[in-house]
Amino acid sequence: MDVERLVAGHYAQGGLEAAILAGLEAAGKDPARLGVDDLAAVDEFHIGVRRATEELTARLALAPGMKLLDIGSGLGGAARLLAARHGCDVTGIDLTAEYVAVANTLAARVGLAGRVRYVEGSAMALPFADASFDGATMLHVGMNIADKAALFRGVRRVLKPGAFFAIYDVMAGDGGPAEGGGDPAYPLPWATTAATSFVEPAASYRARLAGSGFVVTHERNRRDLAMESFARLRAAGGPPPLGLHLVMGEAARAKVANMIGNVERGLVAPVEIVARAD
Repeated sequence: MDVERLVAGHYAQGGLEAAILAGLEAAGKDPARLGVDDLAAVDEFHIGVRRATEELTARLALAPGMKLLDIGSGLGGAARLLAARHGCDVTGIDLTAEYVAVANTLAARVGLAGRVRYVEGSAMALPFADASFDGATMLHVGMNIADKAALFRGVRRVLKPGAFFAIYDVMAGDGGPAEGGGDPAYPLPWATTAATSFVEPAASYRARLAGSGFVVTHERNRRDLAMESFARLRAAGGPPPLGLHLVMGEAARAKVANMIGNVERGLVAPVEIVARAD
């Protein structure tokens, strides 16, 4: 079985839409009368959720009417935020058929079906014309892709000159195997085993972006945000009715515990990188 099929299988849960709708009702939300913010606890599958997206996109020169691509769009929360808050026209692409179906359904429920759309496909074979987009985002996706140089070349092809490429990935930290810190514990939110996990240091991202026609304009390690997020999880004492545990499935507790432990040990950290298409 190829890696992409394994990755898609890792994320697919089955019954995800029903679980989200039940979680919304348990949280006191009416699924028939939803806004973008009602979904914030569940539709952005990355460390720091909505806050991380807001702080990354605040660094981008967003404007109404911009055509954007969200790579590995998941349940579509980041794309919906860009459309609702900034008036952008956003296309999301994701490997997991269930995510794409649920993302499109949620977009319709919040009245954004005309401004966002989600397609099933591979980030390694983007089905879009050259120079189609004014910018691209990629949030917690690169960890599942081994050939990041090829990934970045494909992204560069579909971006207009001067377009931004905003990345927020979990990257190798200072305490990784090369520094004697050991290997990450699994399962993790993005991988059940090391077979589908391709975490690399920020320096590797920078080099491969530069070699793919990008100029890096910003980089920031968000370990502080991760630790704040983990502290809030611990203080809560248990999962809320609506949260990312619904997306992670039965192994959610183990995935979260390992993620926290790996960040605390310095094996990995979430990092922002913003680049410009040269």
